[in-house]
Amino acid sequence: MRRIGELVLHHRKLVVLAWVALFIAGAVAAGQATKRLVIDFSLPGQPGTTAAKKIISEFGNGGNTTPYLLTVTAPSGQQVTGNEAKVAAAFTAAAAAVPHSRLVDEATSGDQVFRTKDDRTAFAMVFYLQPRSFTDKLPGVALTEGITKSTPPGWAGAVTGEDALAAGNSDGSGPGVLLETLLGGVGALVVLVFVFASFLALLPLVVAVASILLSFLFLWPLTYVTDMSFIVQFLISLIGLGVAIDYSLILVNRWREERDHGRDNHDAVVVAMETAGRAVLFSGVTVAIGLVALVVLPVPFMRSIGIGGALIPLASVLTTLTLTPAILGGIGPKVDWPKIRHENTASRGWSTWARGVVKNRYVALGVSVITLGTLVLAFLGIKIGLADSSSLAKSGPAYSAVQTLEQGGLPKGLLTPIQVLAEAPKAKQVAADLGTVDGIDHVVVDTAPSNVHNGHTIVIAIPHQETANSTSVGPVKGVRAVADSNPAILGVAGVGADQIDFLHAVYGNFPLMLTLIALLTFVLLARGFRSVLLPLKAVLLNLLTLAATLGFMTLFWQDGHGSEALFGIAATGAVTFWVPLMVFAFLFGLSMDYEVFILSRIREEYDQAGSTDKAVIEGIARTGRLVTSAALILFLAFVALSSGPGTDLKVMATALGFGILLDATIVRSLLVPALVSLFGSWNWWMPSWFAKVLRVPEPEVAALAD
Repeated sequence: MRRIGELVLHHRKLVVLAWVALFIAGAVAAGQATKRLVIDFSLPGQPGTTAAKKIISEFGNGGNTTPYLLTVTAPSGQQVTGNEAKVAAAFTAAAAAVPHSRLVDEATSGDQVFRTKDDRTAFAMVFYLQPRSFTDKLPGVALTEGITKSTPPGWAGAVTGEDALAAGNSDGSGPGVLLETLLGGVGALVVLVFVFASFLALLPLVVAVASILLSFLFLWPLTYVTDMSFIVQFLISLIGLGVAIDYSLILVNRWREERDHGRDNHDAVVVAMETAGRAVLFSGVTVAIGLVALVVLPVPFMRSIGIGGALIPLASVLTTLTLTPAILGGIGPKVDWPKIRHENTASRGWSTWARGVVKNRYVALGVSVITLGTLVLAFLGIKIGLADSSSLAKSGPAYSAVQTLEQGGLPKGLLTPIQVLAEAPKAKQVAADLGTVDGIDHVVVDTAPSNVHNGHTIVIAIPHQETANSTSVGPVKGVRAVADSNPAILGVAGVGADQIDFLHAVYGNFPLMLTLIALLTFVLLARGFRSVLLPLKAVLLNLLTLAATLGFMTLFWQDGHGSEALFGIAATGAVTFWVPLMVFAFLFGLSMDYEVFILSRIREEYDQAGSTDKAVIEGIARTGRLVTSAALILFLAFVALSSGPGTDLKVMATALGFGILLDATIVRSLLVPALVSLFGSWNWWMPSWFAKVLRVPEPEVAALAD
């Protein structure tokens, strides 16, 4: 790190010019890369995805999407009976507005399940082709315009379904990535002004912008090599903002501290690189490990998020360790004005706090365990699946339409029908067999020409309830059991089938991913901390923090204790299957940031003082304000992310925000110092053979003070 610092300072102007060029190139790449991001939640090799691909290849729609439901309601005193032709014409005209769509209604199937018990409302299913790009619009708007124009005079037309309910009363666009990033940046600036109390507060923001653009520059060529999920752009912009600011904050503050200790500017930069820069490097690699480990999952979109997400800490580290020292080595002292806050002494408040924790370490340990344990218990009740439709919208035309269907005696499972690809001549027998499955309300056979291709048709099994989570997919399993013994059935598709496959393919491989992350992180931190116990404790505490965060997600979103009050969204009933993995991958690395920053400083102080308790007090006093400020910056970035469209994005953002605050307060401010103080000299133990394997000097013998 000293050599890197010296090299950057020696070629400071050249480094700045290089970053100007990278800034321009990154700005171009950001626009091009986002255009190439895709929407793809498929699970190659899994039966649900295989069936969905067959359906899409033959029919050009459906398979991996839930249908939109078109509804028309007769005026008071009239019924659907006698107006079947008008109703059918309205549905046909509306569906024609969506290319490659497939209409299934009473006219095509001859089944009166497509009308309510009171005979006043009729509905139709419109299966569509899932958009490939994030810039492509869902067909909800076109269908709404179509049904409005084609509905008979005096009748009421509407569009509902899972996608329509998810959009609610908005167009689903949200404030946009750029505005979200600006909101996060403004919040971060407020915190940085408090930390530095000088114009130096602008430096981490400059570094963050450069880091974000560099991430997009790295991402752009990857989009030509493999499909990259549209979710990556949100992560790079918002999480990239927080991570880059955090890293730069740590380095700049250490430079300030060394300057206040009397070092000249050159030496202050070099010492900051040797100490804080080293912590930033270890932290960035640790975050990247947590994300790259996603590649072991057999899911393309999760792999792309892992690869794309790993660009964030790598770009942040590269920017922090080159651009930051280059600026500090030149205009750093000039922009550190007015010089209100000084760093030559540790924070009195945090010193007092740390002494209190060390003195009352058993109390601190008990409070931490009770708090985290309560949340971990809540995590045991988590349900994996899709958000219940009741949490997607509480008002609007889509909500009113689905209420009309339910009040008309139709099952809620209409929102998540099971699509069964079968041989057309045997479709009726297939329907009869599927009708015996527990949890299936009705089976629709549509043999109209539009629903028959290559001698195949799609039989639609409608469950009593939504197949929305891991506890409600029983009917899908029953349908699959029938399919296994019936050669006329070629595949079973739908969101329920996808959930079963995801649970099997992803969570079945989760132990492998967890083991890989834990092992790599342990080895890396063992070398950095020159300890066996400290990295082991760090990994275990991170897993505890993650479990507690998922417990919060269960209480707040799944059970609805707070989601409606803050976001106007009712209890989701389940957590979308990919969200816990995303939270795990990001939070494991992000929370490890603070562990690395704190323990690196404690290790440094221990090497100088030889006393564990003194090292804990001084380490917390030196890093407490920084870690808290860094956590607040990341929290504000996640607050901005939670303003984005879609419930799933809000769930992920709030979980990450809560996890960061929980980690920076209960875990790092209470539990970590209490445990390090409690373990005493054992913190620094490392067998000589293990030190040789890791190629690090044998740790010094613990001082007599311990």
